[in-house]
Amino acid sequence: MAASNFLVLLSLIMVISLSSFHPSRAARQLLQTSQPQQPALPTIPPLPKATLPPMPALPNLPTTTLPPMPSNPLPQLPTNPTLPQPTLPNMPAIPKVALPPLPANPLPTMPSIPTIPITMPSFPFLSPPPSN
Repeated sequence: MAASNFLVLLSLIMVISLSSFHPSRAARQLLQTSQPQQPALPTIPPLPKATLPPMPALPNLPTTTLPPMPSNPLPQLPTNPTLPQPTLPNMPAIPKVALPPLPANPLPTMPSIPTIPITMPSFPFLSPPPSN
């Protein structure tokens, strides 16, 4: 009971608040007012340039000598044993199937789709009222 009273009260408040809203009058009021004057923005002083110390020179790194590659040959990989190949059984042949001939009468033609007019008709009540 209390929930339904609350919903009725809430819907009544929404109807009253939306009924006093006139967007066309507000838009006309905004169009007829002049633009407000923009305030002058203050100038920003330039920032001082930061001077950085010079980059230090990179030290010379010692070079290392690589040991020589071994001269003995690499070991050979063992060969794979050959396995006997299994024989597959013979597959039976698929019989050829003949399709029935197509009917001699042609297919029916599709009806044409009507075109939709693109232009919007003018209605006298959509024009704005004359201004005072």
